Order: sequence, then structure tokens, then C-alpha cells
Amino acid sequence: MRTLINKHQLITETHPKSQVSEAYRTLRTNIQFSSIDRIMKTILITSAQPGEGKSTTAANLSVAYAQEGKKVLIVDADLRKPTIHHYFGKSNRYGLTSALVNRTQFDEFISETSIENLSLITSGPIPPNPSELLMSQKMTAFLEEMAARFDVIIIDSPPTLAVADAQILATKCDGVVMVISDGKVKRDMARKAIHNLERVQAKILGVVLNNKRQKKSDAAYYYYYGHTE
Repeated sequence: MRTLINKHQLITETHPKSQVSEAYRTLRTNIQFSSIDRIMKTILITSAQPGEGKSTTAANLSVAYAQEGKKVLIVDADLRKPTIHHYFGKSNRYGLTSALVNRTQFDEFISETSIENLSLITSGPIPPNPSELLMSQKMTAFLEEMAARFDVIIIDSPPTLAVADAQILATKCDGVVMVISDGKVKRDMARKAIHNLERVQAKILGVVLNNKRQKKSDAAYYYYYGHTE
């Protein structure tokens, strides 16, 4: 039997007792215990290449944290191909780029979702200079302000091998989770993506192996969390 999952489905909300939802909760727990000396508050989700499931992971992981009672903010920092607003049925007319470019208050662009404890800031209009915006002091100030107001911040970023955005964001976050689609990305490409993050001294928390089929399983996704070396 094959379970089909809608690309923008929040399975942690619609099927909270499923094996997939349990995998997201396991991922949440592993992140929480990934460092005994440092609180993992700002967590970057990226992938090696497009289409590996990073946005789905970011959206469902944010729901898993919110279901635990944490005050959560999910941020769409993929300023090139934003998708997070689709998961929550929100407009992307205004968002992060609006605040960064216009230098307005961040509160103006944070919206509540239908999920208790979970807030969202969409990417906003696609800018001509994504990397420069993410590198800016305004972006640093945004993350610092949000870290003071939320328990957990989940950040969706572009793929690591495509552009430098993920590396830029990684230097501003407490930890990074790499999403890799089983059978889609070759091992050397995955290693190159991880190496790119290590070059900027990012704290890589682990890897999510996505679309891994298990024998005698009805789950469409299987997640593995572990050391990256």
C-alpha cells in the first residue's frame, strides 16, 4: 500500500497519530537533545538541491514544536522560491522582504496561523538581491528580536548548492538540519552541501533522509536523524 501525501499538506496537523507525524516528533526531540550546552532556538532547514522536501520538513517540524506547547515562529527565508505560505493558506504579498527593505516594524508582517502557538512570517515579494538582504544587519536584528519573543524559530532557506543564502543564514542560526531525498541526490553532492556549511562553521545538527521506503510500511516518508560524518 502506498500513502500519497499532498505536497503542501501539514500531516502533523491532519494526521497527528501517523507514523510520519511521529517521525517529526522524534526529529523535534533529537534537536532538543543535540546540544547540552546550548539552547537550539533558531533552526535552519535546508537541502542540497531543490525538491528534496526541506519546506515540508520545516512546516511540519514547526507544527510539532507548537503541539508541544512551545511558542513557535516559522520564517520563509527562501527569498527566491518561497512556498511556506501555501502550507498555511496565507498571502505572500507582504512579508520578510517588506520589513527588511522598508525598515518597518517586524510585527506588521507576523501573522497567526490556525495552529495554536504557531506564528508565521512569509517571505514577501521576491527581491533582486536576496543574498544581500539575508546578510544585512537588519536580518540579524530580526532574528535577535524574534529569539527574544519566541521559544523556537524554524527557518526555511534555499538549497545549499544552488546559492549562498543557506550559508549566510547558517552563520546567524543556532543549528542547521539538512534534508536529503533518498535516491535523488548523489552522495558526493550531499557531502559537498555539508562541506559548504562546515566552511562557514555552521553547527550541523544532523540529516533528515526523506522519501526512504521501508519494507512492510505504509509511510510515504521515513526520517533519519543523526551525526553527519
